[in-house]
Amino acid sequence: MRAPSEPSKDGPLNIEEFAKNLAHMIEEGGKAMAAYIKPREEGRIDGEYAEFIDVVKTLGQVAEYWLKDPQRAVELQFGLGRSYLDLWATAVRRMAGEEARPVAQPDPRDRRFADPEWSTNQFFDFLKQAYLITVNWANHLVKDANGLDPLTQQKADFYVRQIINAIAPSNFVLTNPELLRETLASNAANLARGMHMLAEDIEAGGGNLKIRQTDSSRFEVGRNLATTPGKVIFQNDLMQLIQYAPTTEKVLKRPLLIVPPWINKFYVLDLSPEKSFVKWCVDHGLTVFMISWVNPDAQLAKKRFEDYVREGPLAALDVIKKAAGESKVNAVGYCVGGTLLAVTLAHMALRRDQRVASATFFASQVDFTYSGDLKVFADEEQIAALERHMSEFGYLKSSKMANSFNLLRSNDLIWPYVINNYFKGQEPMAFDLLYWNADSTRMPAANHSFYLRNCYLENNLSRGKMAIGGDTLDLKKVTLPVYNLATREDHIAPARSVLLGSKFFGGPVKFVLAGSGHIAGVVNPPENQKYQYWTGSKPTGADLDKWVAKAAEHPGSWWPDWLDWLKRHDRALAKARPPGGGKLKPIEDAPGSYVKVRD
Repeated sequence: MRAPSEPSKDGPLNIEEFAKNLAHMIEEGGKAMAAYIKPREEGRIDGEYAEFIDVVKTLGQVAEYWLKDPQRAVELQFGLGRSYLDLWATAVRRMAGEEARPVAQPDPRDRRFADPEWSTNQFFDFLKQAYLITVNWANHLVKDANGLDPLTQQKADFYVRQIINAIAPSNFVLTNPELLRETLASNAANLARGMHMLAEDIEAGGGNLKIRQTDSSRFEVGRNLATTPGKVIFQNDLMQLIQYAPTTEKVLKRPLLIVPPWINKFYVLDLSPEKSFVKWCVDHGLTVFMISWVNPDAQLAKKRFEDYVREGPLAALDVIKKAAGESKVNAVGYCVGGTLLAVTLAHMALRRDQRVASATFFASQVDFTYSGDLKVFADEEQIAALERHMSEFGYLKSSKMANSFNLLRSNDLIWPYVINNYFKGQEPMAFDLLYWNADSTRMPAANHSFYLRNCYLENNLSRGKMAIGGDTLDLKKVTLPVYNLATREDHIAPARSVLLGSKFFGGPVKFVLAGSGHIAGVVNPPENQKYQYWTGSKPTGADLDKWVAKAAEHPGSWWPDWLDWLKRHDRALAKARPPGGGKLKPIEDAPGSYVKVRD
C-alpha cells in the first residue's frame, strides 16, 4: 500500500508553522477541557450517567444472548473473521496489480465516503471496507438476537448505530483522506482553528458540547425570520396568540388556528418569506392565528398537560371568537402540537364543544406503537431518572431534547459538523432551518412527565385511557373531518405511526404522505417544486408500503391539495379582518416577545 496521502501541491510542509499550530491546538484543547471540567467541579452538572448505564445494560443483554450459546457465539465470530480474511485477500490482489471486487461497499447516498481517495487509495479503501464489514457484523449482532424483547432490541439497535457512526474512519484526521490533505496543506492551522471552536462551543453549552450547525450571526427572529406582519392580541402564562395581518380583501370566513409544538418554536412555519407556510396561507385568503408557546422557567414547573390544553388551544378559541366574530375555526397541529390538538378535540367532544370544524395534523402521532427511536428514551427507568433531574430545576433543559433529536440523525446533524467545525476549522454555512433547530426550548417538569408517560410509555390516548380534567378521553368521539399528513422519511413521527393513528378518529380522515422528512416534508412551498406527495384510500392499519402501492403520486407540494380540502368543507367568504378585529387591543407586533426568549 502507498502512503495514506501526499503533501499538498500548494507548497512543501512548513515544519515550524506546523509545530506552532499544533502548540496552539494543544493550548485551545486545554481551554476546552477547562470549560468541560469547571461546571462539573462546581456541581452545576451531574446525573450524566443514567443514559450510559442504560447503554451498558442494553448491550449487555445482547452479549448475554450470544454468549449463553457457545456454538452461536463461535459462528458469529467465524463470520466476522471470514469477512476480514476476504478483505485481506482482495487487498493483496490489488497490491499485485490485479482487479479485485470490493468485499463491502457503502450506500451510494453515504456522503462520508464521497472523496475519491476512499476508493482509489488502497489504504483508505481498506479502512473503509473494514469499517463497513464491522458495521454489518454489529447490525447482525443486534437484529439476530431473537431472544430479546422488542423494546430492548430497538434500544440496542439505536445504541449500536450511535457507536458505529461515532467510530467511522471519516471522523478522524489520520483516517480521513480529505482531513489529512487539509491538515498537511494548512500546516495544521485547521486543527488549531477547530480546537478554538470546540472550546467556544463547550463554553456556550455550559460545559456540554453545543455543536454549532449554522452561522447564527446571520439570523434574528423578527428581522429575517418570522417576519410575516401581525400582532400579538392575547397572552397568558403559557402562550401568546398572534393574528396575522390580511393581504387579501376577502378571506375564508372560517379562521385558521395553528397549534405548533411547544418543544420547538413556532417560526419553523414562518421562516424566510419564500418558505413561510404562514405567509402562504395569508396570501391565499386565510385569517391565521398562531400560538407562540412560552420558553418556560422554574416558575412554570407545575404546569400540567391539562394546563397546556386549557391555556393553549381552548384559550385561543375564546380569543378568536372575540377577534374574528366566528364561532367555528379550522385547526392545525404540528408534531406534539398535533397530539395536543387531538387531546383537546377529544376533551371538547365530551363537552359537546363544536368550535373546531376541521382538524389538520402535520406529522403528529396519537398512537405511539410505532413511534420510532424516541421510544429508546422512554422506558420506566429513563423517565424516572429524567423526572429526578427535572425536579432539581423545575423543567427539562432545552439541550436534553435537542441532543435526543440530533441523535436520531447523527450522521446528518452531528458528525458532519464535528468534521467541518473541529477538524477542518470552518464555520458552518448560514441556514435558517438549522438556526431554528438550535433555538430549542425548555419544558415544564409536570407537563413533560405526563406526556412521556401517557404517550410513549403507556400509549394511553389511542387506548382510551388518557384522562384530562377528570374525564377519560375517546378519540372515536372526534367526528369532524381530519387531514392527516405524514412525511415519508420522518424520524420523529414515523409515517407508519401517523398512518396507524388515522384509524382512531371517529370521523372522515384523509391521509396524505409527503416526501422528505419531519421538517422539509411539511415546509415545502409550491414554488420550490420539490419532493412529492401521495393521496389514496382510507387508511385501515399500519402497512405503509401497502397503502403507497395503491396511492396516487403527485409532484410538488401538498399545500394546494390541503387548501382545496379545506375549501371543500366551507367556501364562505368574509371581509378581511385586521388583527384584534377592533375589539382586542394588540399587545405588540408579531412575532412577539415569548419566541425571542433564548436559553
